[in-house]
Amino acid sequence: MSFQQGLSGLNAASKQLEVIGNNISNANTVGFKQSRTEFADVYANSLNGSSASQAGIGTKVSAITQQYTQGNISSSSNSLDIGINGGGFFRMSNNGDITYSRNGQFQMDKFGYIVDAESKRLTGYTADATGNLSTGAPAEININMADLKPSATTAVTGLVNLDSRSSALTAAGFDPTDPTTYNNSTALTVYDSLGNSHTLQSYFVKTAPGVWDVFTTADGTSTTVLPAPNVTLTFTGTGVAPTSVPASPVTVNFAVATGATTPVSMTLDYSGNTQFGSSFSVNTLSQDGYTSGRLSGFNTGADGIILGRYTNGQSKVLGQVVLANFANPNGLQSMGGNAWTESPTSGAALVGVPNSGLLGVLQSSALEDSNVDLTAELVNMMTAQRVYQANAQTIKTQDQVMQTLVNLR
Repeated sequence: MSFQQGLSGLNAASKQLEVIGNNISNANTVGFKQSRTEFADVYANSLNGSSASQAGIGTKVSAITQQYTQGNISSSSNSLDIGINGGGFFRMSNNGDITYSRNGQFQMDKFGYIVDAESKRLTGYTADATGNLSTGAPAEININMADLKPSATTAVTGLVNLDSRSSALTAAGFDPTDPTTYNNSTALTVYDSLGNSHTLQSYFVKTAPGVWDVFTTADGTSTTVLPAPNVTLTFTGTGVAPTSVPASPVTVNFAVATGATTPVSMTLDYSGNTQFGSSFSVNTLSQDGYTSGRLSGFNTGADGIILGRYTNGQSKVLGQVVLANFANPNGLQSMGGNAWTESPTSGAALVGVPNSGLLGVLQSSALEDSNVDLTAELVNMMTAQRVYQANAQTIKTQDQVMQTLVNLR
């Protein structure tokens, strides 16, 4: 029986060396998960059951299991690279054939899809033209390269301090081309429906103590029929928060020949203005419009949201990466190329957004390294080599015993 026992030991040690060699060869493979050889002893069946004096007949490899421990996260210069920190797998599609991977080395193909080295497409939730996510069934993520459409200005917010020491003027004499007819002015760039920029100027005319008329012009043309003001601000003795603010939006007529919508109705909000005994100052001057923008880049957040950046300073959601997890990851079937597919023993894929449930978070411009510990694997290799040699020695010893028996006279 010793020959059988030694032979089983040789086979088991040989298989362990194969597993160790595969681990070492993939020490630099992104997202690789090392394997472990698990052994079990073997006993012969007996008619009278087990016996205290019964010897085993060797060993066998009971399983080769992958260890899904976390690999180190390393920075990358590719903004499309994504590392998973925690549980879960990327969900990849190859013409509808779904596989799962921890390898986050991605690039964009000519059609705008995010793909891996084998042209499998990353899946997730897609976004419409306005950035709203469709959170139904995951689909192949396609990055929309179209320009971001402009947005016409609808609201202007100003926060200024008007000098209470200023001299009062006559509102009827206001002339935007004559600086002596107004006390102070501001200028702000606003946009029409096609993203063309225009200059909106506000002029502040003090007509009485605590009372200021506000006139506006667009591209140098008055937005009102002079001398009626757009807004009249009336301050109390404390100089904070005028008691009267614009009751209706201001209609701005843009002199455009580009086909943009005109006139444009926008609200001027000066409710936060102050009137103190200090110099005129502009603290805030903002508007909500913007011109068109071209996609300049994008990155993936920890929650999988792909956020695009545009040349006009705006941003928009382009999609969301999803992750999949399994009740029994060791039941996944390895397909090579750092890909697995689900099987009856793994259970169905549990798909969700990153950082939810047992799913990990994502890190953009980063990759998860192989979880192979080279030092430990080299020690394991030496141990397996000694085990192989020891089993070979048992066969050699048994051969010597048999030779001795044969040579008996």
